[in-house]
Amino acid sequence: MLKRLFSRLAVLGAALVLAACASVEPAPPGAGPTTPDHPPSPRAAAPAAPAPSAAEQRAAAPSELAAERKWLQSIFDGTPVRITQLRDGPVAVDVPREFCFEPGQSGIKPALAAVLDKVSQSLRRLPLARLTLVAAPEDGAGGPAPSALVQQRAAALQKHLQSRGVAAARIGKPTATATAAVQLRLENAAN
Repeated sequence: MLKRLFSRLAVLGAALVLAACASVEPAPPGAGPTTPDHPPSPRAAAPAAPAPSAAEQRAAAPSELAAERKWLQSIFDGTPVRITQLRDGPVAVDVPREFCFEPGQSGIKPALAAVLDKVSQSLRRLPLARLTLVAAPEDGAGGPAPSALVQQRAAALQKHLQSRGVAAARIGKPTATATAAVQLRLENAAN
């Protein structure tokens, strides 16, 4: 019986040794000896890449805008939200009026809030981008001058974006649009 106990302890000990060996990471090449006096050195973190210059950021901005357009399109695929971009120009985001506001109201509907939240995320990822157009529609055929309702709606768009962390300096002046959609234009600030 004692012999069986020692045999089981030996097997258990061997299993523990093997498990311990499997969990030790090998030292990276050139790390030097690993002895009790010289424990393995922690893996050196990759050196941080230098921050890109302003010129490099401006050069990368068109491809970043294209990547954001693709990201936004993937999110709103199958919805009435239109995401477009001409060449390396601004990304246009158009949300049909019926998904934006109740008739006669300036409160933002949840569908529009979701779009604004994603545009805010894009702006946080693109430090050189800004919204050059933030335009709200009338309920129907508006007159030549924007109504107080349109101005309230446009201001609500700006306020929502700011509440999501977008600096006022990165948002164009809220305005009216003659189309039946909220219009947003995400553009490289260097353009």
